Amino acid sequence: MSNPNDLTPAQKMIGEFAPKLVQLNDDVLFADVWERKELSPRERSLITVSSLIAGGNTEQLGFHFNKAKVNGLTEEELIEVITHLAFYAGWPKAMSAITVAKELFSEEK
Repeated sequence: MSNPNDLTPAQKMIGEFAPKLVQLNDDVLFADVWERKELSPRERSLITVSSLIAGGNTEQLGFHFNKAKVNGLTEEELIEVITHLAFYAGWPKAMSAITVAKELFSEEK
């Protein structure tokens, strides 16, 4: 059995339940797509966060807000993304996203 400290977040969360999905997540999405040079990690984070907000996928936002910050986006920029998307993706989606952001960013202070 693997050392729990060596497992990816997806392996920890659903590894034994859905090993193929974890393998695709880790090996294709994060090890290949996210590493392509055509877009910077910052740009990929901006696109990903925007897509998650537009789709109303708040469950994934905590992870991706943190990843976006690691990739160079500031809290102010992420709040501005949410504000901007309120008019394009919908007010309820923006309000749900800002709630996640507020909770996450408040915990960090």
